[in-house]
Amino acid sequence: MATLGELERAVMDAVWDAAGPLSAYDVQASLEAAGRPLAATTLLTVLSRLEKKGFVASDRSVRPYRYTAVAARADHVAELMHEVLGESRDRSAVLARFVGSVSEEDAAIMRRLLEGAG
Repeated sequence: MATLGELERAVMDAVWDAAGPLSAYDVQASLEAAGRPLAATTLLTVLSRLEKKGFVASDRSVRPYRYTAVAARADHVAELMHEVLGESRDRSAVLARFVGSVSEEDAAIMRRLLEGAG
């Protein structure tokens, strides 16, 4: 899976947080509101890279182009977790440390999810 750099992550956060497709100008305004002003040319370059990596899709039938996330943030994070787990030589040890470090609330959520999966 392709990874996200810091700037790409900021752009994806804006796309994931949006209720619908965004133009580059919408993303720029969102980043600016979050205290991260970005030149339009830089933003267009980042969006182009994200499209090549398969993170966003663009609707080129309208001007300005509209961008949407190809997958949800949760899908991306789950894929990262699978990737890290897959790189481990001792999956059991990694899972034990992870489970041992989560909050009671997260542990309860995992229990409910596991019970539902069975």
